Amino acid sequence: MDLGFFQSLLEMDSTTGSERAAAEFLSRALKTPANRVECFEVGDGSLNVRASWGNPRIFFCTHCDTVPPYLPPVFEPVAAGTVLPDCSRTTGDDTLIRGRGACDAKGQIAAMFDACKQLEESGKTDFALLVLAGEEAGSFGAKAYTRDCPGGDVVIVGEPTDGKMVSASKGTQSFTVTLRGRACHSGYPSLGESAVDRFVDFCNWLRAVEFPLDPELGETTWNIGQLRSDNPQNILSPEVTFRLYFRTTFASEAMVKALPFPDAEVVAHGGDSPMHYLTVPGLPLTTVAFGSDAPQLKRFARRALCGPGSIRVAHTDREYVLLSQLEAAAAQYVRMYQALECITDNTI
Repeated sequence: MDLGFFQSLLEMDSTTGSERAAAEFLSRALKTPANRVECFEVGDGSLNVRASWGNPRIFFCTHCDTVPPYLPPVFEPVAAGTVLPDCSRTTGDDTLIRGRGACDAKGQIAAMFDACKQLEESGKTDFALLVLAGEEAGSFGAKAYTRDCPGGDVVIVGEPTDGKMVSASKGTQSFTVTLRGRACHSGYPSLGESAVDRFVDFCNWLRAVEFPLDPELGETTWNIGQLRSDNPQNILSPEVTFRLYFRTTFASEAMVKALPFPDAEVVAHGGDSPMHYLTVPGLPLTTVAFGSDAPQLKRFARRALCGPGSIRVAHTDREYVLLSQLEAAAAQYVRMYQALECITDNTI
């Protein structure tokens, strides 16, 4: 594992919207004697980068953008039994790597590139490493790649899944909701109607909706973001707006799309459907509730999802990955390739 490469990548602030410099670094750093590296404009100032060995059928793919805030990397040798940021303990001597992107998803880049170099050394010439922009803010890089570039037989998408192959993932649906009231002096609330009160009623209504329990993906969940009501404290709110974001299941997707949203103005922004993924016999499996670029990579016949690190520390100030996890992931990516290279176009 090339820790110098990984550290250089982690030292670059590639928060979504400012990841171009990291992509330009990768366009140089991913070059080997046997591959060709190409960059593709996304259209928003960011770049996708593809390193290809021969005529690729199997793609390793992840993203180089990260969520804010930027956290600089720290590499720390740790002994067996050391308590880690998520309160688990190391099983042996290791190297703890902290910082933004350690597991989501620059650690994926490091592990996948290591796997690619191992495959190169063994003489393989039908694979690629694809690093996309803009995953954290709407998979803009993946959408642009699907728009402009050919796919392949299989894409293995890297996200922190504790090294397990994902058999299924939840989908998403997003809405902008506006609730209107009538402003008045807050000393005389009977003269108006508070949109904040209507917001409380809306949340209570939504909590009472019974979504079907999916036998594979479990419960449907939702959360609210970008909540706004700009009224002064002495005036009843005339308007509340917010984004409503669902994590849907196979059992609930249609129901969520058809929700009546009483007394609300609603703009639907769509989302991704729940998905099943390609898995490899003998490797551990899991299901996940988070999104990824995989649903947007529609030009690939089959899609898989797997990578080192834990989603439970991604997007937090506790984000980390262990060197042993990266090394195990690289070996597992090679094993996936070996299992998948036998797949023919007729069996995909």
